[in-house]
Amino acid sequence: MKRNKIELRVLNLSYSQEQAGAYALLLGETNGDRQLAIIIGASEAQAILLEMRGIRSPRPLSHQLFASVIEALNIRLVRVLIYKVEKGLFYSYLFLQTDNSIIRADARTSDAIAIAMYLQSPIFIYEDLLEEEKLKLENKKAWLSDTSASEQRSIEAIKKALEEAVEAEEYEKAALLRDLINNYKETNPTD
Repeated sequence: MKRNKIELRVLNLSYSQEQAGAYALLLGETNGDRQLAIIIGASEAQAILLEMRGIRSPRPLSHQLFASVIEALNIRLVRVLIYKVEKGLFYSYLFLQTDNSIIRADARTSDAIAIAMYLQSPIFIYEDLLEEEKLKLENKKAWLSDTSASEQRSIEAIKKALEEAVEAEEYEKAALLRDLINNYKETNPTD
C-alpha cells in the first residue's frame, strides 16, 4: 500500500502546557490547514529556535555538526519523513543521498527537524498520520491564544538558563543564549 506524503513547515515553538521543562513544536502542512504539535526537549527546542531565528552559534551545535559531516562526505539530506507515532512519540527517518544510493537512517524527530531546517531540506509526514494526530480546532484556538504567553515563558526560561550558564562559567553557551534573547527583543520590541 502506497501512503501519501504531506510536506510540513515549522510554524511556532512554545513552552509546553502539558509537560514541565518541555516545549511544543507546531508544524503545519505546506499546502493546507492541518497542524501538528510535537513535544520536544529543551536542548532540541533551543536548536530549532536558533534555526527559526536564523542565529548562528559561535561553535557548532549537535545538529550543525552532523550536517557539516554529511556535507563534508558529499552526502545530501533529501528529506525527513515522520513515519510513525506510538504512545505520543514521533518517529522519523533521514533520507540521505550518496553518489549511487539513498540511505535511510532512524532519527529522533526533533533532531531530524533541526537538521532539515539547517540544511533547508523538506520535512514530510504520512497523510494518514497527520490526519490522525492533527490538532483539533479547539486545541488550535487555545494554541493561538496562548502563543504570546508561551513565548514570554520561553524567553524567561532562556534568561534563567543564561544566568545558570554564567554561574557555571559556560561562557560560549551564555553568549549564545544572550544573542537569542537580544534577537527576540529586536523582533518583538513591545515585549
